[in-house]
Amino acid sequence: MTATAAPSARAVADLHAAGRLAADYPRVRGLLADLPDAELARAGQVLARLDPDEVLRAHPSVPVVGVAVTGHRTLATLVPPLTAELARHGLLARTRLSGFDAWVFDLGDPGSDLYAARPDVVLCVLDPEVVFDEVPLPWTAADVERVLDEKVSLVRDLAAAFGRRGAGTLVLNTLPLPRRFAAQLVDYRSRARLGAAWRTANSRLLALGEELPSVVTLDLDPLLAEGIPAEDARLGRYAGVGLSPALLARYAREVGHLARHLTGRTRKALVCDLDGTLWGGVLGDDGADGVELGGTPRGEAFAAFQRVVRQLGSQGVLLAVASKNDPEPVAAALRDHPGMVLRPEDFVRVAANWRPKPENLAELASSLNIGVDSFVFVDDSAFECGMVRHALPDVAVVRLDEEPARHVERLLADGWFDTRELNADDRARSARYREELDRQGFLASFDSVADYLRGLGVRVRFGPVTEAEVARASQLTLRTNQFNMTGRRLQPPEVRAAAAAAGSRVLAIRSADRFGDNGMVGVVLTRAEAGVVHIDNFVLSCRVFSRGIESACLAAVLADAKATGAHAVEAVFRPGPKNAGARDFYPEHGFTRVGEAEGGGALYRHDLTGIAAPPAHIEFTESQEESS
Repeated sequence: MTATAAPSARAVADLHAAGRLAADYPRVRGLLADLPDAELARAGQVLARLDPDEVLRAHPSVPVVGVAVTGHRTLATLVPPLTAELARHGLLARTRLSGFDAWVFDLGDPGSDLYAARPDVVLCVLDPEVVFDEVPLPWTAADVERVLDEKVSLVRDLAAAFGRRGAGTLVLNTLPLPRRFAAQLVDYRSRARLGAAWRTANSRLLALGEELPSVVTLDLDPLLAEGIPAEDARLGRYAGVGLSPALLARYAREVGHLARHLTGRTRKALVCDLDGTLWGGVLGDDGADGVELGGTPRGEAFAAFQRVVRQLGSQGVLLAVASKNDPEPVAAALRDHPGMVLRPEDFVRVAANWRPKPENLAELASSLNIGVDSFVFVDDSAFECGMVRHALPDVAVVRLDEEPARHVERLLADGWFDTRELNADDRARSARYREELDRQGFLASFDSVADYLRGLGVRVRFGPVTEAEVARASQLTLRTNQFNMTGRRLQPPEVRAAAAAAGSRVLAIRSADRFGDNGMVGVVLTRAEAGVVHIDNFVLSCRVFSRGIESACLAAVLADAKATGAHAVEAVFRPGPKNAGARDFYPEHGFTRVGEAEGGGALYRHDLTGIAAPPAHIEFTESQEESS
């Protein structure tokens, strides 16, 4: 237990004892940030007693995640770590816990309390006993193989039914195989057959995420490989707990990463220090030839860390540097050092100077047009990490220690960049942000913004989302905060359902200009009812703000509504933590506020007279592609 961790854990208990935990809930994220596992478990016990409604009365804008927990055996021990893990990311858990072995009824009956609760996430936690409770005695590997096949088929059928009925995400898990089962077979050939059958069943469970869009299957094998026990013999025998508390706690951490993604809080950029982080030693003192990078065991540890950073960058994570160094030696080291894995072209920005790092981070966020809450900052200096935490509390800070062999573990521990699936836009993200920096340089060469926009050559294609674009459309609703008019987050099945519903349209915004193709940058969801077209949401990536794209697409929606016989268009703006800049979007385009929207927010109406022309500098094309 560290000197700083214990007071933070006690602080949560003290707030609860003083009756201030709900009122001070926004502080909890900071109190939990760096707690070791044992202290986090204690804090979770306190947080699990908190009434979510009490928090929401004090802080209505706190994101709530409805979580239903069901499974084969007793799962009450999952609730405290789950509550704590969500709180670590600024989320509030509203948890519904099912009874013992209720999972088949919960998922199979459309009238169950689980479906009535309409949770955002359903955790169906299964353990090995779900199989071995049904094998005969005595049993053989063939008996287990048969039961495994039946159980996985049942899980698949229930998951498919959930996808048809529910609007949330169903989380499954692979099944550990404790030695106490394999060891009951005395011949090695039978044990091998059991192991093969078990792995085949787990492979089928993992494949359900590919087959069923509403399913995420968490693989427990990597967690077990960390040395976490699969079960606790005493709790299993006397309390009916299927998986060990330690494994459930790590499972809860993975669910916390998923919940963070589902609420639009996935991080986009990794900003690294250099000295002691990407290489050993101090460049200014040791020179490029003297830094530790490859060649020695310690140098190889830094090279291994760089390989992981580059791997993340290849999947759409924006890479940047914030280092207190002179720029010329840094540029030379990145370009010329023979052991360097990362090269200048891997970064969207290298800020090597002597300014405070919070200033560099804020400037980088501004130049990339993303919030600092999209950043993960990695540094080995306690002082620098403390400075960033104090000045920019929304930045996720990863403090490395002096042992570079642990850098990879520390960076990956919190899954900051975890997402449901990658698409072509993700993999092209770094190149597109580098193009954005080029656009800013291009802007500086013009006397006016109007001249710049005419010279930029913006092209927009607007039309129905295709099947191939469904995942990207979902991702935009999940990850876009600044121009997200209602804050509504949609999973891929919900996008498909909206596109297929009568009178409903999901329209993709695709843009390009002289610097390159931006890909799909926005989505508009509309619904026609009784002569009124409702804009259920309008989302646009921050990468393409202030180019008139949003105005052009809104003008197209209005013109289409009028052409198809509608007499009005209605739209809602719901304020959120990040979208204040879009508050006046509808009034500025001829809409009049007519009241409060159902579910909160302002309701606006356009009577389809005096529709403003789209910006003249945009080459606009309406696509007629139909989603499939």
